Amino acid sequence: MTSHKTTQTMKPATAAKKLGVYLQATPTEFQEGVVTRSELNALQADPPAWLQELRRNGPHPRPVVAAKLGVSIAGLARGGITDPLTTEQIDALKKDMPEWLQRERATQAEVRKEAARIKEKQAKEAAQGS
Repeated sequence: MTSHKTTQTMKPATAAKKLGVYLQATPTEFQEGVVTRSELNALQADPPAWLQELRRNGPHPRPVVAAKLGVSIAGLARGGITDPLTTEQIDALKKDMPEWLQRERATQAEVRKEAARIKEKQAKEAAQGS
């Protein structure tokens, strides 16, 4: 009995998510094909011009927009941002710093501070328990 090694493939949406790009902005052949694990690794290791351009200028998917703005994805939605944004649009938001963005950044900072406090508390408890 021999085992056949199958090539692991993924849908274009999954590959785009792993690459951190907005699927609808990728080339048609990328959107309509399947991506193997080795193709994904090759795209990450040596990104073609279209991928470099998307990563640099967008449009960016919501997780990337949220990270660049320093807020959560839910915070984007609360701020009324539901569509992908370009790097230029993100930079404009950072420059203008609307009230919702200031509020969401403060909320995100509190969340990170609380997560660090909990992690530190758990580490102390684990050290005392040993």
